[in-house]
Amino acid sequence: MALTLQIILVVASLLMTVFVLLHKGKGGGLSSLFGGGVQSNLSGSTVVEKNLDRVTILVAVIWIVCIVALNLIQTYS
Repeated sequence: MALTLQIILVVASLLMTVFVLLHKGKGGGLSSLFGGGVQSNLSGSTVVEKNLDRVTILVAVIWIVCIVALNLIQTYS
């Protein structure tokens, strides 16, 4: 059980890293220092961005559940 959760945790970590990097910069921060703030916001949020947000949140929830479950397994075994 613990091995399965560890594998899911690694996969979720990699996916979350990829999904966070796929997000479009919202302006400010480091993205604007390198020319990311030059883009216009005329298009607004697209369906792809909204779906990417949902998938990122889902993967983050899976990641948190795996961490809590692994902690409980380690504590009570």
